[in-house]
Amino acid sequence: MQRDHLKKSKLPDEPGVYMFKKGKKILYIGKAASLRDRVRSYFSSDLGKGRAPTIVKMVEDADSVDWQTTDSVLEALIVEANLIKRHQPPANVDEKDNKSFNYLVITKESPPAGGFPRVLIVRGRELFQGWKEADIKNLFGPFPGGLSLKEAIKIVRKIFPFRDSKCIPCIDQLKTKNLKLKTACKPCFNRQIGLCPGVCTGEITAQEYRKVVRNICELFSGNFHGLKRRLVSEMKAASEGERYEQAARLRSQVHALEHIRDVSLIKDELRVAPGGGVRIEAFDVAHTSGTETVAVMTVANNGEMVKAAYRMFKIRSATNDDVGALAEALSRRLNHPEWPLPRVFVVDGGKGQMNAARKILQEAGIEVPLVGVVKNEFHKPERLIGDERAIVAYEKDILLANSEAHRFGITWHRKRRTHALF
Repeated sequence: MQRDHLKKSKLPDEPGVYMFKKGKKILYIGKAASLRDRVRSYFSSDLGKGRAPTIVKMVEDADSVDWQTTDSVLEALIVEANLIKRHQPPANVDEKDNKSFNYLVITKESPPAGGFPRVLIVRGRELFQGWKEADIKNLFGPFPGGLSLKEAIKIVRKIFPFRDSKCIPCIDQLKTKNLKLKTACKPCFNRQIGLCPGVCTGEITAQEYRKVVRNICELFSGNFHGLKRRLVSEMKAASEGERYEQAARLRSQVHALEHIRDVSLIKDELRVAPGGGVRIEAFDVAHTSGTETVAVMTVANNGEMVKAAYRMFKIRSATNDDVGALAEALSRRLNHPEWPLPRVFVVDGGKGQMNAARKILQEAGIEVPLVGVVKNEFHKPERLIGDERAIVAYEKDILLANSEAHRFGITWHRKRRTHALF
């Protein structure tokens, strides 16, 4: 499959799941924060440097790409796992055997804590070698990305607090320590920070906890809309029954599901530079009343500046014109295909600089997120404009690269000006 084939497919800039296919056969399934950016990354000139041979061959064999959008990256992650389980795409299965995947396990518990199952992330190797079927109540997965699953569970647990292995149910504490009062039960750490519903302190009954587990199961089964509808229905019933505390809790859960901020999952989908990390390039212009005009490019990778990748451009086409100077520098930078493309281009300035940079990128046929750093009268960052997803995920790195570009540009300009004087 070639990049030109994508022109027929209007891939949306939205979260979702994509499927590379050969005819009707699904070769590979993946998730994306931006379907457009993620799928197009498979057709970069340096694909072989960052991908396994299995994936490179898969792209060559595929003749089409199908996709479905989701409301969030969290939803995409769960849909991806369910589709991989259903279709067993060869490029997914061959790349990592089932023992290398991760699974979400909801346990079966022995009495007296039988009504309080744990929710755990289990490595496939551990699951297949050490777990018995009788110990598992529900199993979800496989999930290709262990870190993504851990971040997803952090998000889900804030909405539906659950019990993990470190939480000892109050009913077990009472039995083993011959205690009589629930007030003697010790809360686990997660209860203290609101991530356990009170299994360890006896604040939640087994019947109430089953509803929590049901919500988690419905979510990881991919029934997002059905879950939301049921919670809304329960919220209305609680309100009509004047159970206002319960109604408020359900309202918060519905709101959280509709406004999931899965920034950590977005990071997992952004372009990774060769050798690891995320490459961000920042550009700035420096001159004194139009004389000795220069532009510079600095590179941040994984939060650290990569000085060996810095570049300097003596501006030839623009005099006392920051926008024109930026356009020349960016155009000349794009004439170097041997330099890896960044995940984000950063420019110093507002709409004028953004429009000039966007035009250069469009003319070159390059679709990389663009961010502008708008400064106040003291030349301090006031706000970021441009690609919102990149801003949310990499604000600190964007500001770091921009600050270094300003320093580097001023330093080089002053050296040139001093040299011209003497």
